[in-house]
Amino acid sequence: MNPMDEYEKTEFSTTEMDGRPLAHDVYTRGDGPVVLVIQELPGIGPETLRLADKLVNAGFRVVMPHLFGPLGRVAIGGNIARVFCMRREFALFAKNRTSPVVNWLRALARDLRARHNVEGVGVIGMCLTGNFAISMMADDAVLAGVASQPSLPLGASRALHMSDTDIAEIRDALDEKGAMMALRFSGDRICTAAKFEAIGAAFNDDTERVRLVTLPGNGHSVLTLDFVDSEGEPSAQALQDVIAYFGERLNTPEAVPT
Repeated sequence: MNPMDEYEKTEFSTTEMDGRPLAHDVYTRGDGPVVLVIQELPGIGPETLRLADKLVNAGFRVVMPHLFGPLGRVAIGGNIARVFCMRREFALFAKNRTSPVVNWLRALARDLRARHNVEGVGVIGMCLTGNFAISMMADDAVLAGVASQPSLPLGASRALHMSDTDIAEIRDALDEKGAMMALRFSGDRICTAAKFEAIGAAFNDDTERVRLVTLPGNGHSVLTLDFVDSEGEPSAQALQDVIAYFGERLNTPEAVPT
């Protein structure tokens, strides 16, 4: 059975990115408050679908835009090449500015808010897209965000993938909405301690705007490839914290651990 058969497939197109139409397929499953799961570099593979299952089982409607790569399997090497070719959408090495695709994702969030008649949506970004979850908090359509192992810009751990203007807008939004979450493993060599220090310096002073959670271990993908689904495991607890956070921010006390 194709694991994507359980999802409703639609296409979302907007000119919000740079004035020219950009379309991507979007996969939706579940009922309830909306959580937008943005794929990481390895793709929408079994581990990402497992994360989606857990969110659906906790009472959320999961929406996954398919930005690149094959579905249902991991393809790291091929996806690296694909993303490098998608220069219109991704600015992998850009310091002090975000990737243009964030505007497409913001437009999708606003469309989801209107389509499902909700106050706003939650967002999870991971690795390549981890920073996007931070940037999207400035949008009125996004009420909650989780940045898991945010890694851009590549090769510049102490830099941020957003401008000073972006940072100011995000800070104001987080003051209104409350702190978002960021996750990493302590031994991660891609999303390093320096990256979290840079995020903390930009957003956390007398107010905690980004709750920086560092888990023990040498993995990278907290919620997917390096997730361990066993009681007492740090990544399993992190997922329960994410579910509880979305449940609170999206006004869903019925959200349950899974």
